[in-house]
Amino acid sequence: MRPFRRPWLWLSLWLLLFVLVAVGSLMSPDDLPPVDISGFDKVQHFVGYALLSAGAVSLFVRMRTQALMALVIIAFGIGVEFAQASMTTDRMGDAADALANAVGVLAGLLLSATPAALWLQRLDARLP
Repeated sequence: MRPFRRPWLWLSLWLLLFVLVAVGSLMSPDDLPPVDISGFDKVQHFVGYALLSAGAVSLFVRMRTQALMALVIIAFGIGVEFAQASMTTDRMGDAADALANAVGVLAGLLLSATPAALWLQRLDARLP
């Protein structure tokens, strides 16, 4: 992990993001706000998984660990799609959603080569 003053906090928030993505993905569409934009769900998948991946880049310093976490997040996204197909009656697994998830993960991983990879460390250092 990167050197943080509060590593437990940032790791906990990152894991909470996984829970929120899973819950949001398995909730009934009737319980979610309606969106009338065609294909917007793919944008949601992309952004959600890009954030998960960016979290990994922000938490872990080594590229090898970041790549491993990217694979874990992609597997998580595929697992969520299978869960939608098998555990819900009003959701269905979608290969296009899994692809949007994976592309989002790769986009988040690209932050590793930018100064944005250090934003969480900077925030951690500024907090009292």
